[in-house]
Amino acid sequence: MSFLGRGPGNAPAGGVNMEKIELAVTELDTVTDFFNRMVGSCHSKCISARYAEADLNKGESVCIDRCVAKFNEVQKKVGEKLQSRGAANAGGAAASFGTL
Repeated sequence: MSFLGRGPGNAPAGGVNMEKIELAVTELDTVTDFFNRMVGSCHSKCISARYAEADLNKGESVCIDRCVAKFNEVQKKVGEKLQSRGAANAGGAAASFGTL
């Protein structure tokens, strides 16, 4: 099955599945935003504004490694919290529909 919805049996008559393209664009925007925020934050925290050497020194490398690890850990925890809230909201909505 193709990512754009051109696989057998699920391609719309017009061709490309626009919903899947919109989801892919949204995901790409989210990943790009995350990466840019991480780079900006870790760069300002770990690297001096005045470059003395062409390569990172040991202290800068260690700082960047820790910063990226922390940034990823926080992103993971936020994602898990959002998923659990989404599941709880979906479960609550389904339960309230069942009582109607």
